[in-house]
Amino acid sequence: MLENGSKTKLYMREAFSYVMLVAGAALAAFSIEEFLVPCTILDGGIVGISIMVNNLSGISLSILTLVFNVPFLIVGFRKLGMKFIAKSAVAMVAFSSFLEVFAPLTDMTQDYLLAVCFGGVFLGVGVGFVIRSGGCLDGTETVAIFLNRSFNFPVGRTVLFINVVIYTVAGFLFGFDRAMYSLLTYFITSKVIDFVETGVEQAKAAMIITNEGRGIADAIYRKMGRTVTILEGEGLISGKKVILYCVLNRFEIYELRQLIKEVDTSAFITVSDVSEIIGNHIKRKAE
Repeated sequence: MLENGSKTKLYMREAFSYVMLVAGAALAAFSIEEFLVPCTILDGGIVGISIMVNNLSGISLSILTLVFNVPFLIVGFRKLGMKFIAKSAVAMVAFSSFLEVFAPLTDMTQDYLLAVCFGGVFLGVGVGFVIRSGGCLDGTETVAIFLNRSFNFPVGRTVLFINVVIYTVAGFLFGFDRAMYSLLTYFITSKVIDFVETGVEQAKAAMIITNEGRGIADAIYRKMGRTVTILEGEGLISGKKVILYCVLNRFEIYELRQLIKEVDTSAFITVSDVSEIIGNHIKRKAE
């Protein structure tokens, strides 16, 4: 059973996630209406389809995005879980509402390059906020997740395939220069989403193979405040070795290198990205 304090923190965290969902939806809608739509540059997925239909029929973009997304939410309801669908529904309704709010405002720019760059950045930040908060803005993402869980199709490849099809159709309808601008926007948006998801302090995992395991571990803990997992290993030629594993952020890599050089110049070090940390990650305040 959770104590009252823990329950309060849990409720506050959940409430904050919904605030971030709405904020992300607002940023994404601002990008679509003020940068992309005025230059006929498409986002991917349902939004891209909605922009095409809006240009051809004149039907409100906010209505189209909401109507087109509903079937995907219904399909994904059983497979993806109530919480994910509920958050996605909130994000989609907020997104549709903000599209209506921003539609009458003056366009930010008619310059295609500025629209691609700033539109892609604002859209990436908005979608990143939504994803970090546990939802999604586009029905094609729910399809990609569903296919991944049911048939093990990679989510990224599925979304990319859908978007390439959409951009190809857009090329025939509006000109292939618009399709190329749209594809460039998609890549910018994807990179920004990755950045928002991982954050500025993206975690790095360092694995250190050394003969001075205890000395390096103590130095890392004392000077950097990071705890270390100590493992035993054996090299094919070098024999018994100590393997240290620790998680730190990108700004601490240089300090780690310098620290290890002071203790063991023959140490072998590998550094890799960590996409996610689950559980308690202990860090004491460095002296």
